[in-house]
Amino acid sequence: MDYRATFQAAVDRLKDERRYRVFCELEREAARFPHAGRRDAAGERRPVTIWCSNDYLGMGRHPEVIAAMQDAAGRFGAGAGGTRNISGTSRAMVELEAELADLHGKEAALVFTSGWISNLAGISTIAQLLPDCLILSDGLNHNSMIEGVRRAGCERKVWRHNDVAHLEELLAAEPRERAKLIVFESLYSMDGDIAPIVAIADLAEKYGAMTYIDEVHAVGLYGARGAGVCERDGVMDRIDVIEGTLAKGFGVLGGYIAGDAALIDAVRSHAPAFIFSTALPPAVCAAARASIRLLKQRPDLRTAHQRQARMTKHALAAAGLPVMENPSHIVPVFVGDAETCKAASDLLLERHAIYIQPINYPTVPRGTERLRITPTPLHDDAMIVTLVEALVDVWTTLGLPLTPAEPAAAGCALPELKRAAE
Repeated sequence: MDYRATFQAAVDRLKDERRYRVFCELEREAARFPHAGRRDAAGERRPVTIWCSNDYLGMGRHPEVIAAMQDAAGRFGAGAGGTRNISGTSRAMVELEAELADLHGKEAALVFTSGWISNLAGISTIAQLLPDCLILSDGLNHNSMIEGVRRAGCERKVWRHNDVAHLEELLAAEPRERAKLIVFESLYSMDGDIAPIVAIADLAEKYGAMTYIDEVHAVGLYGARGAGVCERDGVMDRIDVIEGTLAKGFGVLGGYIAGDAALIDAVRSHAPAFIFSTALPPAVCAAARASIRLLKQRPDLRTAHQRQARMTKHALAAAGLPVMENPSHIVPVFVGDAETCKAASDLLLERHAIYIQPINYPTVPRGTERLRITPTPLHDDAMIVTLVEALVDVWTTLGLPLTPAEPAAAGCALPELKRAAE
């Protein structure tokens, strides 16, 4: 068998379908984020502005977060030395898990190497430990949640995205005494829509189900202390398991679940993805804890973040660009074709030194390709003006349609931003 040809054919299929992903080599500048350096094919460094980072608040470059990491690395070394069982648990990890439990008002928390792993391990282990468990999964759940559901090996039913009537229909068809686990996200990162969490919690209580929520794209960003949409909506205590990441709003690395102490201990004791994985290094734990502690006390950063997201959406829509409306900080601009989406991204980079990754299948369904923009508090009004003008140029170059904005919307967009930036 020609093994190499098999692998090459798999890559070629992606290229033929215009789904082959090309990485852009970037060097973030801690002192000037969202500015970065880009290495071209010849290795030459060119300036670029990042507009699609999931480091939503720029905490990965915060001086106190960096200092915490540097101090811990200097004292404890670069690595963890192995799994927590073999090499021991660092004090930095214990403090991080306590910080996370406090953030979400839960008895305990458990940290994993990534948000993907925490969903895979959390969902599958919880469901496997529940006898005859039925998993009810939202139709637009993230790949990590889908893989966790599959790994559980339990009966599963998918309910239409954010459709609580369909969820109730599925719940009502089951005996109340049967174990049921509802898994869903608070904020869906590609469309930017938000789940009806209160209504889902009501149904869970009515039909005797457990709830597992992914707050990955909301922790740090919503709520009085940055605990997410559940905190903002006053429903944290009604959700059984809250899963989050340390790599987006908190700007570092890792994932976690928070919940009842017995549940967390059961996952810790039974999940192979936890038991057999090397722990996060103390330096990473210390940096993450510093970021969480900072954001608990910095609602002003969340306010600034929301302002820049609103201003970006408003300015883009006023310029006639097809912004996909939603109530969150995610700014998706619809393209609808994989090849055109990649061309738009390439033009932004080459002509305007702006980096926005194209979002294609399988991340989103075919025909819904888009540019996903994520403003931070560090994207000032002048940068928004530059972004809008660059996107209009790209749309015009590619012959994509611009939709004239309503007069009321157009009247206070780009001119207002330009004045603010002067």
